[in-house]
Amino acid sequence: MKSNNKGIGLGSISFFQTTLLILFCGFSPVQSEIIEFKPRIERTRPVIAVIAENTMTELTDFVVPYGVMKRSGVADVFALSTEPGPVQMFPSLRIQADSTIETFDSRFPAGADFVFVPAVHKSDDAKLISWIQAQAGKGATIIGICDGVWVLAKAGLLEGQQATGHWNSLADLEKQFSKTIWIKNQRYVINRKIVTTTGVTASVPVALALVESIGGKAKAETLARELAVEDYSKTHNSKEFQLSANVVWAAIRNLVSFWGKDRIGIEASPGVDEISLALIADSYGRTYRSSSVLLAKSPVITRSGLTFLPEVGKGDIDRTVCAREVEIPAMTALRTALQNIEAWYGTATRRFVALQIELADIQ
Repeated sequence: MKSNNKGIGLGSISFFQTTLLILFCGFSPVQSEIIEFKPRIERTRPVIAVIAENTMTELTDFVVPYGVMKRSGVADVFALSTEPGPVQMFPSLRIQADSTIETFDSRFPAGADFVFVPAVHKSDDAKLISWIQAQAGKGATIIGICDGVWVLAKAGLLEGQQATGHWNSLADLEKQFSKTIWIKNQRYVINRKIVTTTGVTASVPVALALVESIGGKAKAETLARELAVEDYSKTHNSKEFQLSANVVWAAIRNLVSFWGKDRIGIEASPGVDEISLALIADSYGRTYRSSSVLLAKSPVITRSGLTFLPEVGKGDIDRTVCAREVEIPAMTALRTALQNIEAWYGTATRRFVALQIELADIQ
């Protein structure tokens, strides 16, 4: 069945039409806030799981929710992987999760209270989907970051729900999952115990929204200032995100470039800010002209306890991001990386990266 409501959003239809959808099609109304945590099973603090698929998981989608929630101190947060061993991140870097989903299930048989699902390479991975379904069945709120929405949709969690996703995926999502109403112009959509977001950088505001839901507005606003986040509301203009001829040409030119690709080494030492590290590495890894690698001789345990693994055999380093650039507030670090990309590879490449991470472009 092909949907006739391509790219439909609540801002695009009337209150009367929305009411009809709810009454006759079974869609649930969008909420303004994430459901408040209520202690259960003799648990006074919420348990949050951030799940990775070992083959390839989007770097920022995974690291930002983990880092924000750990830094907030409002919950017990666990970095999980579907299998033992390292997790390859996209577009670069590797991590070692705290534990596997089996270990987590043994420790918390009643499940997590909140589960973050990032974009993964194998969105139809049966083990991952089964675990997400089980967590939802146990009462967890499931938060799909960016193309993590594909996992939620394939798990059957979005039928009769309103949801959003990366701007470049919405048309395909609508075609494949017509029983979901797809929303534009919102960075995150809350539908009872299911939350979905737009592109990569929406991981920051949705994580702060969860901090506010659990720990209060003052705590979330304090953390937002530390991260240099001006606004973590749902406000989002989907029309800003579309490919132009200049951007497409820049991407092609960078991809087929005959003068080689830059290897950008990012200096990191124990206690590094994992949020800034992820945003910087993610950006440099998306230009099609450069790749980013971790400059470390041994595993690096970050400020919030996440383990990044050293990388070997990466060849010479063409440019270096020094440690102090990784320690500035996260969103400032991201903007600085985008400015560097413009200086090195041009405005169109900077714009190409901003589109991929669905960030309102800098001028």
